[in-house]
Amino acid sequence: MSNDLKYIKGEKISLKKHFNEKWLQDRIEEDTSILGLGELDIHTRERKQSSGGRIDFLFYNSDSNTMYETEIQLGATDESHIIRTIEYWDIETRRFPSKSHRAVIVAEEITNRFFNVISIISQSLPIIAIQVSAIKVNNEVLLHFTKVLDLYEEPEDEETLGGEEVGRPYWEKLAHSKSIALMDELIKNTQVIYPDLRITYNKHHVALGTTVRNFIWLRPRKTANNCHIELKVNINDVEDIKAKFDEMGISYNLRKEDIFAVSMQTDKFKKNDEKINQIINQSLQSFS
Repeated sequence: MSNDLKYIKGEKISLKKHFNEKWLQDRIEEDTSILGLGELDIHTRERKQSSGGRIDFLFYNSDSNTMYETEIQLGATDESHIIRTIEYWDIETRRFPSKSHRAVIVAEEITNRFFNVISIISQSLPIIAIQVSAIKVNNEVLLHFTKVLDLYEEPEDEETLGGEEVGRPYWEKLAHSKSIALMDELIKNTQVIYPDLRITYNKHHVALGTTVRNFIWLRPRKTANNCHIELKVNINDVEDIKAKFDEMGISYNLRKEDIFAVSMQTDKFKKNDEKINQIINQSLQSFS
């Protein structure tokens, strides 16, 4: 333990009470890395929109060819903040169609109500929520940005997009150990239902299948306690499975009419493992 570090008690303060939005924008412009989104160049600040508003920041990451439509709000986020962000994301996506785009909401407070709303939206479009805190130490202020939501999964055709077979060690290096653990639990439960389960570790996903075809595709993530899962079902079971996910409070996205895409969380899985096993069994019975 280092004796050079000394504890200093800080006081959390309200940015809205002590500063204005321009002040926060200036701090971000001085060092865009404080947002925690990587190396960002400022394409435009206060860019005028065709809708009549102005987007706070339009950032660009040249490495990933991604633009970030970013709206900042002091205090708590609200309906208009979310709507503006999505609207500006849509405008810039159409303006620069060759680039990837992410909508970014930055606010001092993201209440449970609006966190749930943003979480649902994130199943359909790429949106990131960042909470900013201000800590007063003596007569100075520290800013801390925390990414509280970033779960969007790019739509992919898992049945054809597998890539080369890479083996399990590839995923163990790529993903968080807790995400791997969640994947293993999903595999274990599926093996109980179907002991002859075929597991294939491909570059773009881990495929689970019978001797005939794959029916589940898993992608462990770099973040803990989260594993992306896609599950193919009989189209006649879609409404029943929708009802099951709704009952469990698990958000999903339906692709190609018969594939459910879910960002599975560890706590949701542990709480609802029996119901999730029922869905896996429905899928298996349809295609085995």
